[in-house]
Amino acid sequence: MVAELLEDDEDRLDLIDCPVLVTERLVLRAPHTEDVDAIARLADNPRVAEMLSRMPHPYTQDHAVDFVRRANAGEIGKCVYAITLAQSGTFIGCCGINYRRSQDVRMSEPRKDELEIGYWLGEPYWGKGYATETAHALVDLVFRATQVEKLHASCRVSNIGSRRVLYKSGFQYANTGMMDSLAAGNVPVERYMLDRRTWIGLRSWNA
Repeated sequence: MVAELLEDDEDRLDLIDCPVLVTERLVLRAPHTEDVDAIARLADNPRVAEMLSRMPHPYTQDHAVDFVRRANAGEIGKCVYAITLAQSGTFIGCCGINYRRSQDVRMSEPRKDELEIGYWLGEPYWGKGYATETAHALVDLVFRATQVEKLHASCRVSNIGSRRVLYKSGFQYANTGMMDSLAAGNVPVERYMLDRRTWIGLRSWNA
């Protein structure tokens, strides 16, 4: 299960303090050096990399080391989380909140007034509801900690699982565009949007 999370934005996301997030089955916390082996193992999968823009394939141990370093240095967006199982602490994927990139390919700078969420899970953890649980936690954090009125997300057109997660999280289809993927080339993506009013009506998902 994957959805787009930009990994190359050097700007910090200063709008949100990024606390540890605890859900029914998950703990979302900063990536640790101890996660490197698991990151490298789970990310080195073409079915994961082809759904993201900035994840290379093959994905090596060095890539994982660099990712953890940059995440903790605030070089790829302030809110970057490792997704772990609450009972065991097992690393299963990554997620985060970042500035939204402009849809205009002529504009390379991220929009500082719009946010987007993204996530990826290792294939052994697909289809278990973890992505939806993760998305709910990120959505709640954004709307509770900021004044933004709209939140964005995107997924590849072929990514049926992530499309389902976004619908379950209240996102509505906005438009279709193209994404440059290191692993898959130029591929079509669907863009989604969730507004604050809709989120308020959905807050019972954690009740």
